[in-house]
Amino acid sequence: MLSDWLQKHTPRLVTPQCHLCKLPKLPLDTHPKWCNSCLSHFAPQHRCQRCGIKLDVDATVCGACLKKPPPWHRLYCVGDYDFPLSHYVHQMKYSGQFWLSRDLVKLLANQIEQPAPIITSVPLHWRRYLHRGFNQSVLLADALAHELNSQSLTLFRRQRATPTQQGLSKTQRQHNLRNVFSFRNKDVMKVIAKGDAHVAIMDDVVTTGSTVYQLCQLLLEVGVKRIDIYCICRTPEPAS
Repeated sequence: MLSDWLQKHTPRLVTPQCHLCKLPKLPLDTHPKWCNSCLSHFAPQHRCQRCGIKLDVDATVCGACLKKPPPWHRLYCVGDYDFPLSHYVHQMKYSGQFWLSRDLVKLLANQIEQPAPIITSVPLHWRRYLHRGFNQSVLLADALAHELNSQSLTLFRRQRATPTQQGLSKTQRQHNLRNVFSFRNKDVMKVIAKGDAHVAIMDDVVTTGSTVYQLCQLLLEVGVKRIDIYCICRTPEPAS
């Protein structure tokens, strides 16, 4: 009977559940989506400020970035590309759960010390955009700009489709992306006209940094003085 069903399921419908473990949230839980136990999965870790790789030593920059600094100033991420973040990114990109972008960028926004006034995104080729129906990096950039009171602008376009980057080395990725990106001129002129010298590039996952490296080169060529990278996940270095 309906009354029996309501008696059985009403507590589940009324009591908020943790987004990850699905257990009822407790009064002491501080986050609207996750219980305090699951929230610990997203706790900030000590990382290189330039490339975002986790550090085991008391330093701000890793040896590789000291030897050869990347073209950006800071890289901010929520965490490594491991569960549960990898699961959320996959659900957002391939299962159409694009509303997850709002929850993920709130975790990221808490870490950003000096927000860029302009946040742009890694572009998709139009064929992939039509297939997926949205660009996850644009969704993340829009949501993060709202959190940080910044402006989200689409500065780049992808001139040609490229094979998947998965499984490629850093050198292969750089070759794969050569001459792939260009500016959307109108939006770039807006940036230059305002004199904005601080721009952030948003992506869902940074692996070797080859994609954002190419976009940074374009920004530096038009006089942008500071570039930051914002991402949800940073792929960890392979175990030695």
